[in-house]
Amino acid sequence: MRTLGVDPGTAITGYGIVDQWAHGQTVVVTFGCLETPSGSTLPQRLHMIHAELDALIARFRPDVVAVEQLFFSRNVQTAFSVGQARGVVLLAAAQHGLDVAEYTPPQVKLAIVGYGAATKEQMQRMVQRLLSLPVIPTPDDAADALAVAICHAQSEGMRAAVRRATRDGSAPPVGTSIEASRSLAVDRTE
Repeated sequence: MRTLGVDPGTAITGYGIVDQWAHGQTVVVTFGCLETPSGSTLPQRLHMIHAELDALIARFRPDVVAVEQLFFSRNVQTAFSVGQARGVVLLAAAQHGLDVAEYTPPQVKLAIVGYGAATKEQMQRMVQRLLSLPVIPTPDDAADALAVAICHAQSEGMRAAVRRATRDGSAPPVGTSIEASRSLAVDRTE
């Protein structure tokens, strides 16, 4: 399974593509950032992000796009622009017929570090370790996108295990936390 993880933003959109092999190993395919010029208007920036995501999807042909759910901060204007960039990500995925998995920041942190309030540094070090990279991936936006991709790969692995463990073959919905998947597996097998 190939997952495109995206950390949306209007100035910088991080991306990371990972492959999850049947034996459970997750390997990095590519990562980086799509940057838009600061002098560009918002519509121009969104168009650039869409065009570059479209090219990435066409080139690397992911099976799914994983994106972090919108995190509302104190800066409402930033939240709106991130939401618009997120919409462009969802549009690009839909245009390619790809499913989209969404995860909250605590879900991503829990999947990567095992602690839902992990620091950025802890996240980056674990991304480096999980992907066997020689250095921490930079910039931060790319590391964050890789974390979202890994989160989905691990969550999908858990959902596949739950499907195998259940009698009816159903699985929890995309974006269900690992803990919820585990509790569903226990509930269904008792």
